[in-house]
Amino acid sequence: MEYTPIKQWSEDDRPREKMLLKGRQALSDSELLAIIIGSGSRGESAVDLSKRILKDYHDNLNELGKISIKELTKKYKGIGEAKAINIVAALEIGRRRSETAPAQRKKISSSRDAYLILAPYLEDLHAEEFYIILLSRNNMVMKVEHISKGGIHATVVDVRIVAKAALENNAVSVILAHNHPSGSLKPSQQDMGITRKLKEGCALLDISILDHLIIGHQSYYSFSDEGIL
Repeated sequence: MEYTPIKQWSEDDRPREKMLLKGRQALSDSELLAIIIGSGSRGESAVDLSKRILKDYHDNLNELGKISIKELTKKYKGIGEAKAINIVAALEIGRRRSETAPAQRKKISSSRDAYLILAPYLEDLHAEEFYIILLSRNNMVMKVEHISKGGIHATVVDVRIVAKAALENNAVSVILAHNHPSGSLKPSQQDMGITRKLKEGCALLDISILDHLIIGHQSYYSFSDEGIL
């Protein structure tokens, strides 16, 4: 196919002009990414370059969100450090926007409710991290708090830190969560042990552990749903 620079496209097809004329919802992911990139390379428009990048990640923005600046510059001709920074920054803004959900004081009625709140924090990480959701008496979300960060296979959790967070925020119950970077949802013996330890320790302070979620790639495992909490 013969290459045609974006400047020579009809106004309705140019990403920036299309957004102004039709609104942001009218643009495809590749067109939005092209606006972020700004320009392509010789023989390839920003839109074509964006399509190629997205195709490598199965047209999945969650997958693309895991890529590093170094990977982008090394893998794609036409993506220098400045453009790579723009891409990573834009995807990070999208992730942080998702994280604002707890501020709406949502009520947790199921493990999926908890998962939807926790996923933006845990799904794209390359190392294990541990978070908790602090809940009021009627299961309203009070706060999401980061507890610890570990390596690829494990993270250490101190019962005292979890209990302290709950007491300082007057929370009556807690939902535990950590990620498995491998994507596996099977709980390890260490996962089972720390869950039991946290449940027993917090019970002494009248703080209930309602669930423990293991977050994988767009999926999760609930200790409560499986009846092992």
